[in-house]
Amino acid sequence: MSLAKPFVKWVGGKSQLLDEIREKYPSQIEKYCEPFVGGGAVLFDVLGKFKPKKVLINDINKELINTYKQIRDNCENLIAQLSEIQNRYKSQSLEENKAYFYEKRERYNELKVNGDETENLEKAALFIFLNKTCFNGLYRVNSKGLFNVPFNNAKNPLLCDEENLRACSKLLQNVEMKVGDYKECGTFIDKKTFVYIDPPYRPLTQTAAFTSYSENGFADKEQIELGNFITEISRKGAVVLASNSDPKNADKNDDFFDKLYANFKIERVSASRMINSNAKKRGSINELLISNVASVF
Repeated sequence: MSLAKPFVKWVGGKSQLLDEIREKYPSQIEKYCEPFVGGGAVLFDVLGKFKPKKVLINDINKELINTYKQIRDNCENLIAQLSEIQNRYKSQSLEENKAYFYEKRERYNELKVNGDETENLEKAALFIFLNKTCFNGLYRVNSKGLFNVPFNNAKNPLLCDEENLRACSKLLQNVEMKVGDYKECGTFIDKKTFVYIDPPYRPLTQTAAFTSYSENGFADKEQIELGNFITEISRKGAVVLASNSDPKNADKNDDFFDKLYANFKIERVSASRMINSNAKKRGSINELLISNVASVF
C-alpha cells in the first residue's frame, strides 16, 4: 500500500517541514491528538509510522472534518462521485470548467447552509473538487460563512486520487473526529499522549490575515489562550509540539512568541511561503517549532 498523504492542499500545510517535525517525535506514540488537524500531513505520517491505538483529531472547520469522515466511512462512494466530476472536467473546455466551478461552488454553499446530513457525501466531494480547482487551494469564507475563493484556471488537476484516498481511509479507521474548540481535546490528553498543535498562524502583516478559513478570528488574545492550554497539557505530562509563524520575519524586535513560550524549547526552521498571489514573494521564511521536551512545568 502506498503512503497516505494529505488529500487537500491546505494553508500552512506541513508536508515540506515533515523532516524537521519528525525529529521531535517521541520514540513511541500510542496515543495521538491533533486539535487543529488541517490538511493532516503530520497526522498521516504519525498514523503510518506508529499506528497509535487511540487517536483524536479536531478542527473548527466542520466541512473539513466531514470530508475526513466521508473518507473514513464512505470512501468508495466518495471516489465514485469524484470520478464523475473528474470525467466531466476533463471533457470540457477551460471556459466551460470555469462556469462548472462556479456552479459547484454555489451548490457547495447551499449544502453548507442547509446542513442536511444526508448530503454530507456530496458536500465532501465538492469540498475536494473546490480545493483542487480554486485559487492556491485556499479555504476562505466570507462573513456569512460562504466559501468565496475564485477559480484557478487549472487545465488538468488530479481531482480523484483513488490510491491516496484509499490509503487515507485505511489509516483513519480507528480515528475519533470532533468539530469544535481545541480546548475540548483537553479531556482526551494525558501523560501518554503526543500532541501536535498547528493553529492558525499569527499573521506577519495585517494583509496576511485574509487567509482565515473560518468565521472566527485567531488574534493575539487567542494565541495567548493557546499558550496557556499548551502549558496546562504539558503539566499533565503530554509530549507537545506546536508550530507557528516567526514574527521576527517581519520585525526582528517582535518577541511575542519568545515571551509566550519562554519555558519551552523554540527552534526556527526554514519554510517556503506557499500562499501569495505574487510568486516572487513565495520565498523562504522562518517558522517556529515549539516543544516541551526537556522543559520543566
